[in-house]
Amino acid sequence: MTEESLNVVVRKRQLQGDGVVVLDLGLASGEALPPFEAGAHVDLHIAPGLVRQYSLCSDPADCSVYRLGVLRDPASRGGSLGVHDGLAEGSEVSISLPRNLFPLVPAARRSILIGGGIGVTPMIAMAFALQASASDFELHYCGRSRSRSAFLDELAGAAFAARVHTHFDDEGQDQKLDLDAVLGAVAPGPDVHVYVCGPSGFMDWVIGEAQLRGYTGAQVHREYFQVQSDASGGAFEVVAARSGKQVQVAEGQTIVEALAGVGIEIEVSCEQGICGTCLCDVLEGEPDHRDVYLTEDERAGNDQILTCCSRAKSKTLVLDI
Repeated sequence: MTEESLNVVVRKRQLQGDGVVVLDLGLASGEALPPFEAGAHVDLHIAPGLVRQYSLCSDPADCSVYRLGVLRDPASRGGSLGVHDGLAEGSEVSISLPRNLFPLVPAARRSILIGGGIGVTPMIAMAFALQASASDFELHYCGRSRSRSAFLDELAGAAFAARVHTHFDDEGQDQKLDLDAVLGAVAPGPDVHVYVCGPSGFMDWVIGEAQLRGYTGAQVHREYFQVQSDASGGAFEVVAARSGKQVQVAEGQTIVEALAGVGIEIEVSCEQGICGTCLCDVLEGEPDHRDVYLTEDERAGNDQILTCCSRAKSKTLVLDI
């Protein structure tokens, strides 16, 4: 174990629903793991050069294990398939310390948790934390089918089970997610917060409906686990100020790829603008932000860029690398 990473063992492995593997990770020594806050994730080192982020879905009050839920994705770029095919009970794996880019707002009067599919994972940890603090909340779990969904037994047996509402596409119309009922006709006040995670289209729908009702950006919290990459746009130049090198980034090419061609390696992980691993400071030029990591205020500052996916609006970007 180092300050940056932990070597853990798969204590328990379960297949739930349709293609979801649930892993309990613990220290081989049996010692408690470092504490984490609801909404946190860990970087899972699946294979050399293959790192993916997964939300912690266990009770933050229980540090005996970290629980992850990983959906087997047919379009996997190696991450989910590596987890499903390579991690059995007893397997050793390296993870980062927990990091939280999706925290709860402690002062919220009420919290509305909405998870689509495997996006329910951070919501489970949030529900445990909100229940422990006697906070007002509700959890909405949306999926295609009850038979294909994971965590249902755990949620049904939880102390907060009465606050859990399930919504499945193949069941009756009366149980489907009704955002008019959940969000209200108008935002009820600045101390009500909405948290959403799931497929991009689902999240965009929830976020858009919340905004129409007057929920502000500070009240709507999101975590994407997958986005559609877009490398379109004309070529531009990148100058690496500290390295003294410059390179043309071609259409369809990422900044990371172009810099690697001149010997500058930038650490990447998700490669989709989600995790922030490849964040660089911008010294000159105007970025064309295509990530979902930076906030609107951070984007407006034009002094940071996610080099795995974003491009340039100016002819040249000068980066502090």
